Amino acid sequence: MDSVTDRNLFLIKEHVGFFKAANNFDIYSPDTGEIIMECREPSLGFFTKLLRFTDYKRMTPFDIHIRTPDGKPIVRIQRGISLFLSKVVVKDSNNEVIGSFSQKFFSIGGKFDVLDKHDQVMCKLEGKWTGWDFYFRENGKELAHVSKKWAGLGREMFTSADNYMLEISDNVPENDDVRKLILAAVMCIDMVLKE
Repeated sequence: MDSVTDRNLFLIKEHVGFFKAANNFDIYSPDTGEIIMECREPSLGFFTKLLRFTDYKRMTPFDIHIRTPDGKPIVRIQRGISLFLSKVVVKDSNNEVIGSFSQKFFSIGGKFDVLDKHDQVMCKLEGKWTGWDFYFRENGKELAHVSKKWAGLGREMFTSADNYMLEISDNVPENDDVRKLILAAVMCIDMVLKE
């Protein structure tokens, strides 16, 4: 397991951009302010880039790589073209599937089932329609919480940059792949539900 994912608190900052097709984030340690992971969408096709500037943005495929600043792979997040409901696959540093997310139909605020590599439900990701709060729950027990952090009026109105705080419960073991799935899900919330 990568020790960088053993932490319980992460600040995720989206790169500022007026006309950007790719989604790029830096993941910080809130304690030290240092970048501990980078999230990049390295290879977008021409048509995907084009569609990202239209109303079809939420349907476009993505292939996101989360790495340490020195380039060590942590997680890869992939989705093909999505017409109605998204199915997102998450792979580890060896490109082996560790789980996936399956979007729920007619959910107010947004819901995903978080599945293990055998497509068994591990936990649920549920959002509130009144705001930007998402919870990972397993049998009613909270595993993690994601909330949007206000970046200021000018930045929020005139750019597409978002900031998120992810807090993982102490109850989630350090050596568990669910930590990587939770981290990957933050990117899915942004790309699938909130764009």
